[in-house]
Amino acid sequence: MSVPKYWRNIPQRYRLEAVKCIKCGKLFFPPRPVCNECRSQEFETVHLSDEGKIVTFTVLNSAPSKFSYQTPYPIAVIELSDSAKICAQITDCDIDKLYIGMPVKLQMRKLSTEGDAGIINYGYKAVPA
Repeated sequence: MSVPKYWRNIPQRYRLEAVKCIKCGKLFFPPRPVCNECRSQEFETVHLSDEGKIVTFTVLNSAPSKFSYQTPYPIAVIELSDSAKICAQITDCDIDKLYIGMPVKLQMRKLSTEGDAGIINYGYKAVPA
């Protein structure tokens, strides 16, 4: 299987899919095989909202070499409107205008390029709502 096809087969990466425990209702993102609350292994697939608010954030001034050209850039923990939390880079916003509680929307964006073939990896970034 090719690398792009492999990544497209990961639902939480491209479709914001989580799982919800059928027994106790706890939500997991990314999905997991066993509920840490009730130990159940029965889940239903849930599509998460792409809207939320910033719970906390930090600004990276020193980043891995693959992302060093982007520094400084903010990373935030975002609580989606259905209460799931996701970590994502904030983009299209001045760093000094970020604040806790700021409404954001997740958008599919280019994350990086890999290898000699220039394979593009996509994922979610947050933009001000």
